[in-house]
Amino acid sequence: MARREKQVSQFETPAEPSRAAGCLVLLALAAVAVAVVFALSTEAGILSLWAAGTVALWRAAHHRKGTYQPLPSPTVAPSRGNVYAVETGRAREVRRLPSGGYVIHPEIEYVTGPDAGGEVNTP
Repeated sequence: MARREKQVSQFETPAEPSRAAGCLVLLALAAVAVAVVFALSTEAGILSLWAAGTVALWRAAHHRKGTYQPLPSPTVAPSRGNVYAVETGRAREVRRLPSGGYVIHPEIEYVTGPDAGGEVNTP
């Protein structure tokens, strides 16, 4: 016999396993493990809870969110010859907002290096 596959209409999304259900299962397993340790020895249970709390706190304090790039060394001087943007007194564009205000976009000149000797590159 051929298996019947459940047909999903274009308006229904296929069911996905819940992440919360997985967390609850792990939480239940951890609770059972703690209960077993406490049943064996109260001191060992208290010590294991302190150890788990210390590890969780250390991990939360040392985990950088959003970036895994190391910070630049404070002993290395910044490199010369970078490109800097300088605003001029001229307006590139003026936009009127629906609220009645204005937004002024200035012209920007790009200067290469702090000691460029007046060399300016305009876009």
